[in-house]
Amino acid sequence: MNLLQIYEQGDVLIKGVSVLLLLMSVACWVVIVWKTWFLYRVGADIARSTAAFWQCNSVANAALSLPGFDREGLVLPLVQAITIQVGNTLGAAGDRSQQLTRLLRDALHGVLARLHYGQVLLATVGSTAPFVGLLGTVWGIYRALIGIADAGQVSIDKISGPVGEALVMTAAGLAVAIPAVLAYNVMGRTIARLEADLEGFARDLRELAASPGFCID
Repeated sequence: MNLLQIYEQGDVLIKGVSVLLLLMSVACWVVIVWKTWFLYRVGADIARSTAAFWQCNSVANAALSLPGFDREGLVLPLVQAITIQVGNTLGAAGDRSQQLTRLLRDALHGVLARLHYGQVLLATVGSTAPFVGLLGTVWGIYRALIGIADAGQVSIDKISGPVGEALVMTAAGLAVAIPAVLAYNVMGRTIARLEADLEGFARDLRELAASPGFCID
């Protein structure tokens, strides 16, 4: 008996669980493939962009040259943050160092949100897929027991088939969850490293922009 036959013989709940697990798996693999490509590009871009920035003779020239290196736009927002003039607003309260801290913090939050995009989905799928599969297993075993009770007799044929079909749901839940958990952990380490690089660059920018005689041009 193949998976299609198991699906066709299931009731509404079993079919719903099967479709849900399929959608979770597809969404998970889309994120895994896209995020792997994204992090690969970002890892190279951050290193090249920061190196290019320090080789420029002014912040204005760096802002113009960075788009060619920073393809995903993760470094440029930090550079642009130190060029913002807060004007006569509450944002201008405090000294220049405090203003830069606020500007860079806001820019860094936006950049890190892009880095972490998709991680919530992987964590959610990894933590819930086994229980979704278990729901299908419990319901399948319940239906098998009801069928045995209605038949009025117990035989290995009446037990092995339905129970085996129900246990497939547990295996399906694990098959969806395991790649999600592995991808979440591996990508989490890469994101943490890139996040540390961006935070270090933001601190360097703050020190540069807060130094006496700093000029954008």
